[in-house]
Amino acid sequence: MKVLLETCDTWALRTSRTQVLAAAAAHGDAVEAWVQEEPQNVNAVTMQARVAVERTLNAHRAGQQGVALLADRARTACWDAARRWPEDPVPWVGLLALAQVDSPDVRERRPEHRMGPWEYMLPYGPWGLLHKVQERDPGNREAWHRMLQAMQAYGANAHDFVRWVSTWAPTGSPLALLPLYLHAEHYGKQRANGQLTPLYWTRDPVSHYTLRALTWWFPQADATSWSPLDLNHLAQALHSGGFGDGAGEVFDAIGPFVTPVPWKYVADAPERWLEEFERARSRYVREPGAGPLHAGRRR
Repeated sequence: MKVLLETCDTWALRTSRTQVLAAAAAHGDAVEAWVQEEPQNVNAVTMQARVAVERTLNAHRAGQQGVALLADRARTACWDAARRWPEDPVPWVGLLALAQVDSPDVRERRPEHRMGPWEYMLPYGPWGLLHKVQERDPGNREAWHRMLQAMQAYGANAHDFVRWVSTWAPTGSPLALLPLYLHAEHYGKQRANGQLTPLYWTRDPVSHYTLRALTWWFPQADATSWSPLDLNHLAQALHSGGFGDGAGEVFDAIGPFVTPVPWKYVADAPERWLEEFERARSRYVREPGAGPLHAGRRR
């Protein structure tokens, strides 16, 4: 962790690395030991906040008791990290991630989670926290995903949110893929109830967002910044929508790093997600070539 965090040359890379490291470190005590050894090390303090946020989200997803207490502790850790390094967007990303565990009732939420939107007709939410990230790292990928997760948790109209983002997302920005995440999750939930068919991916607005991501993001972005999750979402949408042109290049870019989501949403059964991916890839890539497949960590 120490070496990886000392060699980040962009805020985007720092955000990504701290998230992936926290997902692993949340199941052990390495970060606590690091903070005890180097209490003034800003990276150790930041990782302590990241791990606290990760544990809160894990407990929330599992429906465990005491989530509110965990969230308070994580929030305190994030504020401490933000004071140590005011320019760092990561503590603010952590605070934004905690917004999704708050009450769906806007009247019961913390004040920072029910601020007015930047655009008319968008839902109330943690817009001030998002602004803090934007000041430090405009277009921070995780921050906008956390904002979407908060909207979904509150039962707000997340489709309006991603539609708005897609109207201004810069060329090469991973924010162009936000609608694909929302539609993949929506498809998975509805299909489990027998309410949707594969034709879902061939129609607007899903097909529009798919082709926009293919032309607006994939060839324009720095390949070193590609997230395995983004690549897999685009590949799945291209395959399910019947858009063969360009799909081969996206599958090539995935290489051996396949992610269960979104393939589990379109597979015959969620546990057969890898078979679904391999079947899709075989249509576009003659030589998989990159060795055995590895389930990629969330980024």
